[in-house]
Amino acid sequence: MSAGRVLRVGVAGLGRAFTLTLPTLVADQRVRVVAAADPRAEARARFEAQFAATAHASVEALCADAAVDVVYIATPHELHAEHACIAASRGKHVLVEKPIAVTLAECDAMIEAAARAGVRIVVGPSHSFDAPILRTRELVASGTFGALRMIHAFYYTDFLYRPRRPEELDSTRGGGVVWSQAAHQIDIVRLLGGGLVERVRAAVGDWDPARPVDGAYAALLEFAGGVFASLTYSGYAHFDADVFMNDTSELGLAKDAARYGAARRALAGVRDPDAEAALKYARGYGGSGLVPPHAEKRRTHEHFGVHIASCERADLRPLPDGVMIYGDDAVRFEQIDPPSIPRREVIDELYAAIVDGAPPLHDGAWGRATLEACLALRESASARRDVVLTRQVGLPAGR
Repeated sequence: MSAGRVLRVGVAGLGRAFTLTLPTLVADQRVRVVAAADPRAEARARFEAQFAATAHASVEALCADAAVDVVYIATPHELHAEHACIAASRGKHVLVEKPIAVTLAECDAMIEAAARAGVRIVVGPSHSFDAPILRTRELVASGTFGALRMIHAFYYTDFLYRPRRPEELDSTRGGGVVWSQAAHQIDIVRLLGGGLVERVRAAVGDWDPARPVDGAYAALLEFAGGVFASLTYSGYAHFDADVFMNDTSELGLAKDAARYGAARRALAGVRDPDAEAALKYARGYGGSGLVPPHAEKRRTHEHFGVHIASCERADLRPLPDGVMIYGDDAVRFEQIDPPSIPRREVIDELYAAIVDGAPPLHDGAWGRATLEACLALRESASARRDVVLTRQVGLPAGR
C-alpha cells in the first residue's frame, strides 16, 4: 500500500452516523476531515470550531469544494443516491453509509455516475468490515474445516426505541429495521457465504401501533452452491442479545446492566414527532446532549450480534475479541488484538481503492446486492412467497 498521501474528506450530514465514525476520521492519519455540509447551523458551528474547516449549508457546495477528495455521505437513506451522484459528477470519490440507497434504480444511477467520472464508491461502514467477521471469512475460505454448509445470525436490540426522525419510522422512506439493520446482517452473511444469494423467504414484524414500522424480521437465505443462512432480528427493546457477546455493545463497549430499558424510558416523556426529532438532534453532533463515542474507552472490536458459520468439521463463531472454533475434538479461541483505531478496516479499503487502485470489496455492486436482498426480505414478507434474486455478486478471487 502506498504511504504518504492523505485523503481529504468532506462529510455530507453531521448526524448520528457521522458521530459514530468521527473517532475513525480523527485518529486515522491516512484521512483528514477538511469540510462538511449540514442544514443545521449549530452542527456547522461545532464542526468549524473542532476542525477549523469550512462547513457548507448544502451538499452541492461541499461537492464543489476543491479541497475535498472524498465525500462521506452520512445523510438520510433516501438522499444517498442524489448526493452520491452529485459528488461523482464533481469528481469526488464516495464513501456512503449503508444501505447504499433505497431502490435498485438508485444504485444503478450511483454506479453509472461513478463509472462515468472514474471515481470509486465504497459502501460502509457496515459490520461486515469488523475484524472478527473478516477473520471468520478467512477461516472459511482456507478450507481447513471443510466446506461451509450453514450460517446463523441472531440479534435483539433496542433499535426501535432510540430517538428517531419521522422518516426513520416510515418504511417507504428507508425507515425501520429492514433498511437499517438487515443491511448489516445481510452484508455479514453474504460475506461469510460467498456473496451469491439466490433465494429469500422472510417474515417481518410490525407490532407497536405507536411506532408503525418494521421492528423485527426472520429470513432464510439460500446461496449458490447450497449454503443456507437463517437471520433473526428484533429491535423491540426487551431481550438484549449483547449478553451473548461478552456483555459488549455493538460499538465494542462494556455494557452497564443498570441501563436496561433506558431507551424506552428516554422516550416516555416525548410528546410528538417534533419533540422526538429534537431529542435525536440534541444527542447528535452539535447537540447539547452529545456524548462523543470516543469519550469512552473502546475495549474490543464492534459486532452485530451472534453469527455462527457451520463448516463440515467446525462451527466458527466471531466474538468482539476473536473467533471461537468448535472443532471435531476440541474447542479453541483465536484471539484478535483490540483495534488501535475503531473501524480502521473501512479506511483500509477506501485508501487502497483510491490510492493503490485496488478494487474495493464493498463497492457499488456489492452494496446493490445487499440492498436487493433487503428489498426481497420485505417483498417476501408481503407476498408470502420466495423471492429469486438476480443482481448478486460474489467475492473476489482469494476472498
